Amino acid sequence: MISSHQLLDADLDTALRTLTGADGDSAAALDSVSEVGGGSISRTLVVRRGQRRWFVKLNDARLAAMFAAEADGLAALAACPAVRVPRVWGHGISGRQAWLVLEHLALAPLRGHAAGAAAGQALAAVHRITGSHFGWPRDNFIGSSPQLNAAQPTWPLFFARQRLLPQLELAKRNRQHARLIASGERLADALPALFVDHRPRPSLLHGDLWSGNAALDDGDRLALFDPAVYWGDRETDLAMSELFGGFPDSFHAAYREAWPLASGCAQRKLLYQLYHVLNHLNLFGGGYLQQAERMISRLLAEIGG
Repeated sequence: MISSHQLLDADLDTALRTLTGADGDSAAALDSVSEVGGGSISRTLVVRRGQRRWFVKLNDARLAAMFAAEADGLAALAACPAVRVPRVWGHGISGRQAWLVLEHLALAPLRGHAAGAAAGQALAAVHRITGSHFGWPRDNFIGSSPQLNAAQPTWPLFFARQRLLPQLELAKRNRQHARLIASGERLADALPALFVDHRPRPSLLHGDLWSGNAALDDGDRLALFDPAVYWGDRETDLAMSELFGGFPDSFHAAYREAWPLASGCAQRKLLYQLYHVLNHLNLFGGGYLQQAERMISRLLAEIGG
């Protein structure tokens, strides 16, 4: 068993003792601190004290805003009783480290027909929570990339100005192919043509719904975590859930039964997936360049741009 001082500096050890202390007892040592895998952006630990456990994420103190945004997103999703969301115990900075302490959940992969169907219905319940505008009160992050959420008067303007154009600007700074930038900017200008007959409600979105951010809790309820929430078209969550796979067919079928999708959803899915492919290009490099170029070319051809 690894002792806390092998993984935590003194400031962080003190902060976690205070946060997890029972009945105000912050002096007793943590029973164990174990590093766990699965985090590509942050270090992740499981902390135990007595019979209780917490899930802890650590990163550089300069990224404290990322954990604050994650806590905000989890609180928003927790408003839906159909899903399980880890409780936020606290977040802050200790020394050179930013930290986020969450309830530790016993999770299982989202597999099986019945579990997938229940999860699809639960996601529809999340999306039925609606706002008054597209956006979110604060900016947050998609992976480690900034995600801008300032309100816009229409959904096409929001997606162009707050999703596509910022990713293209990042690609420009990363010196990605000039053809990608030029065609992407043309697509952003032409977006209203994709939404002539589609005026979505501003639904509460997870924002980064790939299979690694969803699971089953110990009561077989859909558990959601690592969000990038905002008010937007519910189809964006569904598009992301299909981009890398991992969700059972029953998940998609049950969602569509609970809340059918409007015509043109296949074309919009390509657009919504493009945002995440561009983000992966900016985060991980040129392996996604040709995929992004193909997606933009197809969308431009479909709208005559």
